[in-house]
Amino acid sequence: MQKSFLFLLILFSVSLFSQSEKQLILNDSISIPKNLVIDSIPKMETIQPITETYINEDLSLLSDDYFTKQVDRLWFSALANSPLNLEETNYVSTENYSELTTEVLKQRLAYLDSKTPFFVEYNEQLERIIKSFIKNRKDKYANLMAKSKYYFPLIEEQLAKYGIPLEMKYLVIIESALNPTAKSRVGASGLWQFMYATGLQFDLKVSSYVDERHDVLKSTIAACKFLKQLHTTFNDWDLALAAYNSGPGNVNKAIRRSGGSRNYWNLRHHLPRETASYVPLFYATMYLFEYGDLHGITPTETKIQYFQTDTIQVRKQLTFDQITQAIPINKNVLKFLNPQYKLEIIPVLKDRNYTLTLPSNLIGSFVQNEDRIYSFAIADAAKREKPLPKYTELNNRIRYKVKSGDFLGKIAKRYGVSVAKLKRWNGLKSTNLKIGQRLTVYPRRL
Repeated sequence: MQKSFLFLLILFSVSLFSQSEKQLILNDSISIPKNLVIDSIPKMETIQPITETYINEDLSLLSDDYFTKQVDRLWFSALANSPLNLEETNYVSTENYSELTTEVLKQRLAYLDSKTPFFVEYNEQLERIIKSFIKNRKDKYANLMAKSKYYFPLIEEQLAKYGIPLEMKYLVIIESALNPTAKSRVGASGLWQFMYATGLQFDLKVSSYVDERHDVLKSTIAACKFLKQLHTTFNDWDLALAAYNSGPGNVNKAIRRSGGSRNYWNLRHHLPRETASYVPLFYATMYLFEYGDLHGITPTETKIQYFQTDTIQVRKQLTFDQITQAIPINKNVLKFLNPQYKLEIIPVLKDRNYTLTLPSNLIGSFVQNEDRIYSFAIADAAKREKPLPKYTELNNRIRYKVKSGDFLGKIAKRYGVSVAKLKRWNGLKSTNLKIGQRLTVYPRRL
């Protein structure tokens, strides 16, 4: 009975593939979606796979299971036709792009206030900011709207998980303009602009290889924990926003100086100047994202969207160069999807789980050939220059006396080493030599 059911299931699957995805199955090569564009980053290119020059096993013959490839194709097609695909959003408005009047702005802000726990109230400063942005920053917000198609779904998912208003996603626009490697003049970094110490407080580690403040998912989780903590302290989302910018201490002082007021608009004049403008900037951004289409602001060229990517945990150290040689992905795309790796190296550490984010259509190929890719990485690493011999072992070095007509290039060639090494071994800041000068050399050949 079970065998009969399994047979029918397989037969149904084959029929489903043959009828609905014939045009996809005809092409056995890995296809790259045409709309997979990232800002000024070029479209993903097919890079020649590594050959036997690099490793004994030719990875140009990477295997790809036929059945699972077709499952991927059907699944990607379903996602592209789902509400997750933000390309289907209608940004066309029937309203003329007339000048924004105070009365209309009040009505729209009142509507925003009705659907969020923030206190979205009209005031003249907020009106000036909104009108200034509409006049001077349309292009900037059009670019930000395009970027948001990748970042906002991930951020909203975590905000919902921690019970934080989804409108809080606009905070990353104010903090970093959706740049995951943004750095401030005071040392804050990442989408959510964490200082080093605050990042550590919420388990964002920074090492020579990795800055987890640049990790989109990990930093978003940390920001959710921080915002939740601030809301528990003040029991008000506006004050939590202000405290995120200037610290709980400054907000508490402002409450005292205002005579105990807990409404942001009543105590904002007692806050640091930057924080006094922080919440109005947040509301202006919220307004433009909600009503931008009514002012002729539409997203620029589509970027890769969140649903078009997937992650895999890395089991052995890999470099970005090794990844781009093994699978057809442009290095700039790889850097965009994995901004946390400072040196373009994904390390493997006992107490941290580091992941690789790739376009979904490349995940299957990577997983199926993972062991071969790691084998290549190990072989590639073995070709790197080995550590120098121990300087204390006299039999591994010589002392060379500079003669007339000698120069560093000539000496380096004689002993099979580089000029850079000669300079480093001898603490030389220039290539100038003196006759009779003694040089320490660790020759590759005698």
